[in-house]
Amino acid sequence: MKKIVIIDHFSQTPDEPGNNRFIYLAELLCRAGYEVEIITTDFSHKAKKTRNVSEEQLRCLPYKYIMLPEPGYPKNVCIKRFYSHYKFGKHLKKYLQSIEIPDLIYIAVPSLDVGTAASQYCQKKGIPLIVDIQDLWPEAFKLVFHVPVLSDIIFFPMTVQADRFYSKADKIIAVSEVYRQRGLRQNQKDREGLCVYLGTDLKAFDYNSKKYKVEKNSNELWIVYVGTLGHSYNIDLIIDALNLMKDNSSNQIIFKVFGDGPYMNKFKDHARTCKFRVDFMGRMDYPQMISYLKQSDIAVNPIIKGAAQSIINKHADYAAAGLPVVNTQECKEYRDLIQKYHSGINCKVDSAEEVEKALTLLINDPKSRQRMGKNSRKMAEELFDRSRTYSKIVNEVEQLAGK
Repeated sequence: MKKIVIIDHFSQTPDEPGNNRFIYLAELLCRAGYEVEIITTDFSHKAKKTRNVSEEQLRCLPYKYIMLPEPGYPKNVCIKRFYSHYKFGKHLKKYLQSIEIPDLIYIAVPSLDVGTAASQYCQKKGIPLIVDIQDLWPEAFKLVFHVPVLSDIIFFPMTVQADRFYSKADKIIAVSEVYRQRGLRQNQKDREGLCVYLGTDLKAFDYNSKKYKVEKNSNELWIVYVGTLGHSYNIDLIIDALNLMKDNSSNQIIFKVFGDGPYMNKFKDHARTCKFRVDFMGRMDYPQMISYLKQSDIAVNPIIKGAAQSIINKHADYAAAGLPVVNTQECKEYRDLIQKYHSGINCKVDSAEEVEKALTLLINDPKSRQRMGKNSRKMAEELFDRSRTYSKIVNEVEQLAGK
């Protein structure tokens, strides 16, 4: 039996909520007849603490699940994080030397230390490497620490590091066209690459959305945000837009915020100024979250100017739930999708006035909400359904590793 090793630094354990790309892929590969091993860290990036997973939980999985030690870090952007990733990379390098040589290694990047350790191992052992680009580093860090010229100098070693393992990949796969093109710029082996959006399994999505009973009064209209409460996500902009709205709707407008992150308290403080109700729902199991999502009316995607994000998890969830989206993200790829499918309204990145106008239009025009919502679901069916799109990834594995 052919063996595939998947290395995902920020993986999801069996007891953690989420909709992880590589867990889903591992299950697909197991069903396709491969022996699969997932390698990750024992440190939870989201919870900022060491994980505690029982052997019994791991035995129930169809694949082998290995957690290597990592010191951890208190914040997403800090010196300790770079050191923590460095140590994880060292442990990964040592662990790879201890196992039977697999037929293919499939890695999620970031982190850059995973890319370096895995690419060096594959080159030494002569086995194929697939690099799946989830985010662009150091580009994402430059957004937080942005000082002209100085930032380029500080992050230059990280750029070189990324370029090296992109160049060594036998296949570049990415969660957006922007990321695919970034990887291919350094690669001479793979001329085309492959873009497969993160997506979600629509059949499972629809089934899970019925697991939880969600109470909603008939006169309530829910505006919803799902995702990280961090530097790149401008929840304050939505609150400012709501404060500009005239309160003349027959609906009780509620802004529901799902997720957590380092800016949670900052956003909560600003929400106290909002003339409409704002509910911070926290982080919950994926089926419970999408149960709320399916009951919502309008989704918002407020991402700050210059952000490195491209096509992300929430895009698929909003589309699967059939929600019209008020979008401030600059990413041309996502703005073009909204325009192509007529599934929402694009606004200037930092304009509360434009967001207010878009929300007011959708709140006061149920037919437009319904039409855009249907178009949004159509987008999900064509672009974000994992049960269809991930077969392309399995095909790439089969071509490189053999069936």
